[in-house]
Amino acid sequence: MGAIHASVMTDYLSAILERKRGENARRRRHVAAMRPVERPPQPERGKRGIHALRRTAGEAPAVSAEVQFRSASAGEIRRWSPGEGVRVAQGYERGGASAVSVLADGPGFGGSPLLVRRVARALSIPVLYKGFVLDPIQVDLAYDVGAALVLLLVRALEDSQLRALIGGIRSLGMEPVVEAANADEVDRAVAAGSTIVGVTARDLSTFRVDKASAQACVARIPTACLAVFMSGVRSADDLRDVAQGRSDAVLIGEGLMRSEDPGAQLAELLRSI
Repeated sequence: MGAIHASVMTDYLSAILERKRGENARRRRHVAAMRPVERPPQPERGKRGIHALRRTAGEAPAVSAEVQFRSASAGEIRRWSPGEGVRVAQGYERGGASAVSVLADGPGFGGSPLLVRRVARALSIPVLYKGFVLDPIQVDLAYDVGAALVLLLVRALEDSQLRALIGGIRSLGMEPVVEAANADEVDRAVAAGSTIVGVTARDLSTFRVDKASAQACVARIPTACLAVFMSGVRSADDLRDVAQGRSDAVLIGEGLMRSEDPGAQLAELLRSI
């Protein structure tokens, strides 16, 4: 990790990435002992993902609704129970989601690759594998569990790593969603060849949400790319504010997961705009 990027990384994020590197090393040893698996490219996955997040002229932004039971800043968001993740995701699809984001990380987030697989099998819309992807072995895992889209975090990667992972994801037919937290990271995402650039409104150092700053970063994304507003949308007013900007899509998570019926809440939000 280069010093220029490590200097702005939180201790919390550093700890997550260190844990993830250990998990990757253990998984690599496990995979090395197994028979090689063929993974033929499935380009329809990435095409479906891009199509799902593309904003139709004159329409509201597309919505990627998120299945997340816990967060680093908020703790428990929704009580987990067997099958609840799939039920929530199916409700999102009925409620009008264009895609569903699923947390693939367990500690602190309540997700898993297995949950991604179960959701992907249960839906007809694309699924985003949302985790801390640092290694090609995780890209293989995202493919294996049926993801169409794979999140990459600019802050966690050097430019060479980012380009390599983007290429690896596309080589299997999936499409990366590259998340940036500031203008510099937006520029890095674009320079690395991203087609879908997401902007988080949450400051990773303080966990505070700054939607105005995020909107300014979204406006910086070239029109040749799809722009995704990735946090801070909880209400109809929030969604209307995002809709007035350049965002092609918006990711909505915690605000839906805290409601009694997340799918119905999503449908109500979409009706409001």
